[in-house]
Amino acid sequence: MVPVVSLLALWGFATVSTAQDMARLSRIRQVDTEIRTPVVAALTEIQAERRAAVRFLADPASGEASALDQQVRRTDEAVRRLRLGDRHTVADSGDYRTDTVARLGAFVAAAEALGPARKDVAARRATPEGAYETYTRVADSALAAEGALSGGSDAELGPDARVLLEFARAGELLSREDALLALPGPRTADAQRRLAGAVEARRTLTAATARDLPAPQRSVWEAVSKGTPYAELTAAEDRALAAAPAPAPNPVPAAATSAPAASAAASAAREVRGVPAGWDSAYTAVSGSMREVRQAAHARSAALADPLAEGAFTPAGAAVLLGLAAVAASLVISVRIGRALVVELVSLRNTALEIAHRKLPQAMERLRAGRAEDIDVEAEAPSGPPAEDEITQVGEALSTVHRAALSAAVERAELADGVSGVFVNLARRSQVLVHKQLDLLDSMERRADDPGELGDLFRLDHLTTRMRRHAESLIILSGAAPGRAWRRPVPLTNVVRAAVSEIEDYPRVEVHRLAEAAVSGGSVADLTHLLAELIENATQFSPPHTRVRVSGEPVGAGYVLEVEDRGLGMGREALAEANRRIEHCEDLDLFDSDRLGLFVVSRLSARHGIQVHLRPSPYGGTTAVVLLPNSLLQGAIEAPPAAAGPEPEPSPVRTPEPSPGAAHGRAPSAVPAPSAGRGPSAVPAAVPASDAGPRPAPLPAPVAPLRPRGPGGTVLRTAPSAVPEPAAPAASVTELPRRVRQASLVPQLREAPAAGRAPDGARPAADHPERSPEQARDRMAAYRAGWARGSRDDSPHAGTEGEV
Repeated sequence: MVPVVSLLALWGFATVSTAQDMARLSRIRQVDTEIRTPVVAALTEIQAERRAAVRFLADPASGEASALDQQVRRTDEAVRRLRLGDRHTVADSGDYRTDTVARLGAFVAAAEALGPARKDVAARRATPEGAYETYTRVADSALAAEGALSGGSDAELGPDARVLLEFARAGELLSREDALLALPGPRTADAQRRLAGAVEARRTLTAATARDLPAPQRSVWEAVSKGTPYAELTAAEDRALAAAPAPAPNPVPAAATSAPAASAAASAAREVRGVPAGWDSAYTAVSGSMREVRQAAHARSAALADPLAEGAFTPAGAAVLLGLAAVAASLVISVRIGRALVVELVSLRNTALEIAHRKLPQAMERLRAGRAEDIDVEAEAPSGPPAEDEITQVGEALSTVHRAALSAAVERAELADGVSGVFVNLARRSQVLVHKQLDLLDSMERRADDPGELGDLFRLDHLTTRMRRHAESLIILSGAAPGRAWRRPVPLTNVVRAAVSEIEDYPRVEVHRLAEAAVSGGSVADLTHLLAELIENATQFSPPHTRVRVSGEPVGAGYVLEVEDRGLGMGREALAEANRRIEHCEDLDLFDSDRLGLFVVSRLSARHGIQVHLRPSPYGGTTAVVLLPNSLLQGAIEAPPAAAGPEPEPSPVRTPEPSPGAAHGRAPSAVPAPSAGRGPSAVPAAVPASDAGPRPAPLPAPVAPLRPRGPGGTVLRTAPSAVPEPAAPAASVTELPRRVRQASLVPQLREAPAAGRAPDGARPAADHPERSPEQARDRMAAYRAGWARGSRDDSPHAGTEGEV
């Protein structure tokens, strides 16, 4: 557009200049048509009327009266062409200068004021000299009006008009010579001076202006000036200037002379009055030639002033026309090239937008979904034909960038999958080790006799349970399943308690009574993990002296659990960002390690269709609302009926988790459930493989009966299946009561004892040597000290693990 606009500007400048010239020429033609031509015509008629009036007064006997009347009518007709209405002239109708309007008005007024003078001439009351002066003043006003059109810096007519005006003045001087020569009577010295001045002025002005005439008219005038009539005219002027005044002639009666005699007498009278011989014919020829030269020059000027001819058929007009053609061609070519470029640019833009808004996001979604093998880089961004121009090269570069981005994304996804696999592998290994550690701790807890040691084992068991949850979080973030599962439904209350048992600050958690509901076995582990993350988040971000409340109730869409803390709460933007992270489980930001718990919640909720939403609490903290869909819930769990007789418990069915050993040919290890002593409540354990199998017999009471001691402090040992016999109060001392594992759990969460393990409540004789009174005293003192220590320490054990 820059060259087109530049060319258009140049063409516009040339067009404006040419249009101004055409307007100027049109103005000249208008002025020439409306004012100059009528003024020249009126001046010619006034000159003719002056000659006729002077001759009529100089020779009363001549027949000039009728000729004078006809000339008066022609003069009036010529003057009327300059009049518009009764009070305006043609100069008042256009945008003419004030000088032009005034001079033209003065001329028209002077011409129209000739009426009284004409009456005096017709009645012979005027003298020839008076008539000469009157008509000369009118002629001067006509020349002044014409001079206003060509004078000044802002002339209405062109430069040739001034030359023609001077040539017209020369013609006026010649007409004045004719009138002066026609005056009757002897020529006085003053009349002689006026005649001599007119002759000299006419000759000088004619010689000066003839050189400035256009070439054709100059040639014509040179021919005229060299001709016989002009020579006779100058000879007659010379004789008139050299002749002395003649005496007045004697009048001769007209009846006494014949016609030839009268003609001779008239000729003699003209000689006496000063009219040289041969003047009339020479004057007529020369004055006619001057008018012809002037009219030819005027016609040539009018032709040159033609706006169309001067505007279109001059170099400037040709430049305008050629410039217009060039501009039109440039516009057509530019539009075609521009449209082609715009089409290519629009196609390039659409391709870029399609890559940015559709292709790359879809490819990234597939990569996030773990379908990197579905992406064919060459098919997604095919290579086009070789680039021929710059825009095609840009498109090719864009395709190259697209392919590079896809390749980098695929490589990143493959790398992420590899890293995720490494994380899962390491997490599985850690999970197996944690499970083994839990089994070992369980065995150590069964064998522990010292209450202090047993409490430390319980705390270590609790730490290990939390370590297991963090290992499972890593597995969940890597996109795999944790591995723990139950086949039968588990009460929702137990799931909540199990979640509470997996956090550090469990004493601060207050679980309200929940309406009876059961969670499907395949969702128990994930729901436990999800609730544990939310409850731990509530304890982490609330003051240590406050409590975290967990409540719930069934609703139409499922079951709602609320985890409410009374901390400082979260701002509106922080809440919106946290809810966004929970809703968009695919947007995992590994650089934001402080909020990995939210990503774990997001992954778990998306896996089971659970809706989790954070909102401000009316108590100033934050409430996490968890909506469990009906697909995860089942009816209330009923206790199994008692068996007819004691039957052995069935073997536990564990859901095996892949472990590092499985990859190397070893059998996968079973995932044990935590014992009842880990944390404040029991953790869901594996359930029997089939509901249709035999029901397990009721387990013993949670606390085994006191074992009696015999005289001297000996312990009375009984068989595992025997019922202890009461001993005499004064003759026996009992041991401390011992817990019975899994006695407080519902039947669905109980595990069968391992092979070779003795039932709780009875110990082999070899495991319990006889205790002396000093040992019993130490044991009771240790128990009392532990009880006192537990009463004084109300705060949970400090921990530094796993911020949510």
